[in-house]
Amino acid sequence: MSKSKFYLDAGTTWSKILEITPFGDRKYTIYPTSEARKFNLRYEKVTGHTSDKNSTLYENEVVALAMGARTHLENNFIVLDLGSRDIKWIKYKNSKFSDMDWNSSCAAATGATIEMLLKFYDVKVDDLEFCDEKYPVTCGIFGLEKIMDDVSKGLLPSVAISKFIHGIAYNAYNFTKNPEKICISGGFCQNKCFIDSLKKYCEVLPLGRFVLVDGLALHQ
Repeated sequence: MSKSKFYLDAGTTWSKILEITPFGDRKYTIYPTSEARKFNLRYEKVTGHTSDKNSTLYENEVVALAMGARTHLENNFIVLDLGSRDIKWIKYKNSKFSDMDWNSSCAAATGATIEMLLKFYDVKVDDLEFCDEKYPVTCGIFGLEKIMDDVSKGLLPSVAISKFIHGIAYNAYNFTKNPEKICISGGFCQNKCFIDSLKKYCEVLPLGRFVLVDGLALHQ
């Protein structure tokens, strides 16, 4: 009897794993990357920042995103993936690739910065609410400075972080060239504050955290 096939999206902080059983069932799991590295699994394909020696083939993240998005969407769409330290998007027009961009410099530590802030100020992500004000941030370092200044003046940490997240959402909207609709991939799908902030500028469709592993499994 054939064995299950495994696919890995190894992010900086979190790793997403797709298992396809011999019966064709799909099982999705997510683990801290440090923990996932200890698994003795043989992956059919991997993508992400963290390479894995137990893999047959590595796929570029943008390619995995584009292929995975096609399993969820048709015809015309823009899908945006925000990770711990980068941001990337793909545009399809009339079911064909049209445009893309990928930034791992000034978008660096986007998700990781938020996780760090939540831990530092002991704030839960579910406590964050949309704030109509935003910090005009261009990177995590400037955002940290503004947050710490305002908190020292008495602003609630949850409000300051919400303003920072709104700034990230606005930057993401501009980075994708101001579309009418953005489909979201990655951990920010579960950040209601980010989704509500982005909705101020366009229609938003969250796709979940496993778009890239879906792309890896396509045509396998």
